[in-house]
Amino acid sequence: MQPYKNLGGNSGVTAFDFGPGDITVQFRNSTRLYTYSTKHISSQKIEHMKALAIAGQGLNTFISQNKDVHDGFDR
Repeated sequence: MQPYKNLGGNSGVTAFDFGPGDITVQFRNSTRLYTYSTKHISSQKIEHMKALAIAGQGLNTFISQNKDVHDGFDR
């Protein structure tokens, strides 16, 4: 897992990792890892999430504001 830069200073995301068709996110108040993949979410949104993760800003907001992403993690 790579530490999330949290440039905005108030993100719930603490770390991330990704593969070709997925991104795994760890949130501040959880030890659970959440994997979001193209099984449930469009590849465009997965790629956007990866870009936000690398940038270190906006990932938590994107997840919370997009219901398909918020509810689309692999179970």
